[in-house]
Amino acid sequence: MLQRPCNLIGLDRRSDVVQTCSAIAGQLNLNDLRFETAAISDFQSTTPPDLVISLHACDTATDDALLQSVLWNSTAVLAVPCCQKELHRTLAGSPALPPLTSWGIIEERFASLATDAVRAALMRTQGYETQVLEFIETDHTPKNLLIRSVRRPAAQKIESRAAALEEVRQLRKQLQIEPLQLERQLANAGLLHPCETAPYGEISA
Repeated sequence: MLQRPCNLIGLDRRSDVVQTCSAIAGQLNLNDLRFETAAISDFQSTTPPDLVISLHACDTATDDALLQSVLWNSTAVLAVPCCQKELHRTLAGSPALPPLTSWGIIEERFASLATDAVRAALMRTQGYETQVLEFIETDHTPKNLLIRSVRRPAAQKIESRAAALEEVRQLRKQLQIEPLQLERQLANAGLLHPCETAPYGEISA
C-alpha cells in the first residue's frame, strides 16, 4: 500500500503449503514474495531480516522464531503463539497451584498466558521493548495474543534487562518449574549466563 520496496520470504516445513502459497504469489505477480520449505533455524540468508513475523507457530515453534530473531538481531518481531503445550504438560497434576491445576481447561489457559508472559520478559532481556496485546477480534480466532518486540536504545539498559530476567526467575520459583524452551535456548546460545537459568530450587529469595 505504501509502495515501499521490500523482499518478503515465507517459511513453512510443509512443502504442500509452500507450493500453494508460491502459486498464489505467481498469480498475483508478487515478484518480491517467495516461499521456501524450511525450519526457521535452517534458513540461510545473506542479509538478516529486519522484521520477523511468526503466525500461529505451534507450541515451542514460537520459541524457535523468537530465538532466531534475536540471533539475527532483527529490528522488530511480531509473534502470535499457538498451542502452548510445554508448560501445560509440566503443570499436569502438579500440587503447586491449587485450584488452578484442578481443572484442565483452566490449567491449559493459565499455562498459555504464563508461557507468553515468560516469552515477553525474555525478549526484554535481549534488549527489545516488548508489548503483549490483542491484535484481532476473538470472532476471527481465539488465538489473538500478539507479542510485539522492537529493538530500541532505551531497552538496551542493563538494569532493565536484568529486571526482566529476575521476573522470569521469580515466576519459575513460584510455579516450581525448570526453565522453559526459550530460556534454555538463549542460555545455550550464550545469551544468558548459566547461573541465571538455574532450576527453581536453586534460586535465592
